[in-house]
Amino acid sequence: MRGPTERPRRATEAADGHNGHNGDDEDLVSRGNFESVAERDALRGDGGLRSDAPAGPGRGGSRTGRVLPVAVPAATALALGLWGIGRHDSMWRDESVTYQVAHRSLGDIWGLLHHIDAVHGLYYLLMHAVFGVWDGGPTALRLPSVAATVLAATAVGAIGARLAGPRTGTLAGLILALLPITQMYAQEGRSYALVTAGVTWATYFFVRATDTPRPRWWTAYALTLGLACWLHEFAALALVAHGLTLWWSKAPRPVWRSWGIAAACVTVGVAPLAVVSAGQAQAQLGWLGRPSLSMWLQFLAVAVVGALLCRLLVRAGSAGAGAGEAGALTRLALPLLVAPTGLLMLISLVKPWYVDRYVLYTMAGLALPAGAALSRLITSRRLWAGLSIAAAVAVLLPWSLLVRSPESRKDDVVAIAHAVQRTAHPGDGVLFMPSRRREWLLSYPRVYDRLDDLALAESPTASRTLQGTELPTADIRRHILAADRVIALLDPQGQPLDPFPQEEVKRQLLKQHFEECDRIQERGAQIVVYAKPGAC
Repeated sequence: MRGPTERPRRATEAADGHNGHNGDDEDLVSRGNFESVAERDALRGDGGLRSDAPAGPGRGGSRTGRVLPVAVPAATALALGLWGIGRHDSMWRDESVTYQVAHRSLGDIWGLLHHIDAVHGLYYLLMHAVFGVWDGGPTALRLPSVAATVLAATAVGAIGARLAGPRTGTLAGLILALLPITQMYAQEGRSYALVTAGVTWATYFFVRATDTPRPRWWTAYALTLGLACWLHEFAALALVAHGLTLWWSKAPRPVWRSWGIAAACVTVGVAPLAVVSAGQAQAQLGWLGRPSLSMWLQFLAVAVVGALLCRLLVRAGSAGAGAGEAGALTRLALPLLVAPTGLLMLISLVKPWYVDRYVLYTMAGLALPAGAALSRLITSRRLWAGLSIAAAVAVLLPWSLLVRSPESRKDDVVAIAHAVQRTAHPGDGVLFMPSRRREWLLSYPRVYDRLDDLALAESPTASRTLQGTELPTADIRRHILAADRVIALLDPQGQPLDPFPQEEVKRQLLKQHFEECDRIQERGAQIVVYAKPGAC
């Protein structure tokens, strides 16, 4: 039975909501008068990403409800990131690029960025600073990605909690941390986990900005997304997802205007990087082809799963009190999951630029509805929820073990360098076929410096390139014919051969003037020993 003062108190609170109360974490929700942001927003009517119905069970503004959605995903992501971070003492060639570039001087890094890899420039500078503090090998190389994954998981937890309650936020953050692709790039010495952290926190600020009309949230949104774009410019595709969210939510004109200003600031801020990297695109991305059928099928499968989860949430919510929260999650998550990847794949039909890790941050758009669906399942059908969790663990454990093994990457420069060290004699000639495979030894100068690079014109540092420049074909021919023993580092059998004249002369001379003495298969590479006839 309702007490005599309850109706006036709630009516007063509702009036406060309509009169523009903007207390952020000290607002009505935090003081416990409403069960959730969803209930407050249903009363406020300010055009935010709000739910349209009272909160469901287990939703509160307590300190525990605010802490768990960020603390549990953060602890899980940290534990998973540190587990097996050395990856059995392996490192693949993209990580090797980071390692050797980050060890160059600031002047040499700056010179490199004028020629190639400007898109990774800020990340290289960050890693240069990391190694300046602690030159801890592969562990130091990967720790920033671990930290970034922790931040991304907490952001997803915070978004889920704000839109659909603490339990949804906690589960969504956990799911993001547990996804195999997240675990993979949490231990990758590249920028993709950092970009994901930037985009997910920008998305959180976007939610706050549409929910609480204060300039500081739009400022935080623009700065965070701008930083993410400078770590990798394809983070700008998140703007498309956020714009679709506003359109789907029928946001009022003031929200559109504020978002438009923020989006313009991000676009203008990243424009210099976009201009420079566009001029480097052919050298940077020339190895890419158009999206294959399997890539399209994979994208469609993920999109369908996300859409089905959202559809199930909306249908389940329509029968209870959670229609608003399901709608809010759907309007935010589905565009984030689908739009950046779909747009980049469409662009790649003309300009092949698509690689799944370039839009890794879209996985936040899958984790949010998955967390909400699991939360509902726990509420309504605990047995099915338990079985689902057990099945997920059974599936995820083998994947978790795989991504921490050398076999999870295309090659292993550590194993290749050790194999060359065991095989080569001091002063042997070495040929990289193709030349970009010089990366296999650049991070191991104690091995590389023992050999005579028969095709090298200028070193990577001197030429301000990633793998150095090579001599004209006539000079390569002369150097090869003068060598008695050559170590050739090749791609695995079945890989396409580069048609460039320097590569053709290497293959031709080794076949005509040398005997194959030994062939060693390493992860993603072949190490072939050649010698003059009779000298094996």
